Amino acid sequence: MLTETELELMSILWKLGEGTVSDVQRLLPQERALAYTSISTILRILEQKKVVKTRKEGRGHIYIPLLKKEAYEARAVRHVVDRVFDGAPVGLVRQLLTSVKLKEKEWEQIKALIEGAEERT
Repeated sequence: MLTETELELMSILWKLGEGTVSDVQRLLPQERALAYTSISTILRILEQKKVVKTRKEGRGHIYIPLLKKEAYEARAVRHVVDRVFDGAPVGLVRQLLTSVKLKEKEWEQIKALIEGAEERT
């Protein structure tokens, strides 16, 4: 699993597709003033973890996600189900439905997902 800060930087790279340390720094929220060197260090750690790769461009590096957002989401959900809900996905769904205020459109989307999943089984 990624640390909170690693995930924050990866979220920016997923949105960008690829980017420099400066690109990532520019898209951080104002209240999240991470130093350029800190961002650079974290991105290098992500490279060592094989989550991103780099392409040398001039004197700098372009960071490119190797880990797809959807793959990380699946891994994170599985982790939460296993660790928090003792492996029972029903607990996760119950908690989601009772603790998050859903809009009508979101209810419709969830129902469609369930119906689609039922058809595949």
